Amino acid sequence: MGERETWTTEEFGASHEGAVGVLMADGTVPGPVFFDMSSGGGGQSVAQWSVYDGRFAHGPRAAALRAACSCGWAGTEHPLDWDEIGDQELAEAGAGAADACMRDWDAHTVEVETSAVALPDTLTGLLSQLEEEIEKLAKTSPLAALRAARRLEVTAVQVGYWPAHDARQDTTAEQAAAALGLDEDAARKLLARFGRWSPYR
Repeated sequence: MGERETWTTEEFGASHEGAVGVLMADGTVPGPVFFDMSSGGGGQSVAQWSVYDGRFAHGPRAAALRAACSCGWAGTEHPLDWDEIGDQELAEAGAGAADACMRDWDAHTVEVETSAVALPDTLTGLLSQLEEEIEKLAKTSPLAALRAARRLEVTAVQVGYWPAHDARQDTTAEQAAAALGLDEDAARKLLARFGRWSPYR
């Protein structure tokens, strides 16, 4: 996998890592473009959408952009009109399509959040209020806000212990992952962290 800009959310992290994906005219996804860094044989593999402009002998020209997510989801295709692009840099001429891809991925993460197990409104409200109060406290006393955040961290560890054990006993890895909006590996590690067991057993 070549280097490229990616996006994540705080809650879902690498389970739903988004990026602008590239499609060729035949619908295939091209491999990374390799750039020689020096005559010594070193180089860099890049999969950033803006390098697929067909101007390098070893790099193809993209026909369309679409959002891609590490979970396997893919967004709507946004075609690139090369007659209109002409000699412009793809990074500039394709910026609108790339922005549309990011909006598509944002909508995808909203769907993930909606499909995850619902939290009671009272709890959601309390969490939002707590976040606001800590942010207000930070303006007058950063250390007090930090202590509050630490207390919140300790509380999360304490209250998450038994739910993690119960979930491990009562649900499959697939069910836990779907409920948490994570991939199975991330869900397993989350349960292990709160349940205080090794994620490798």
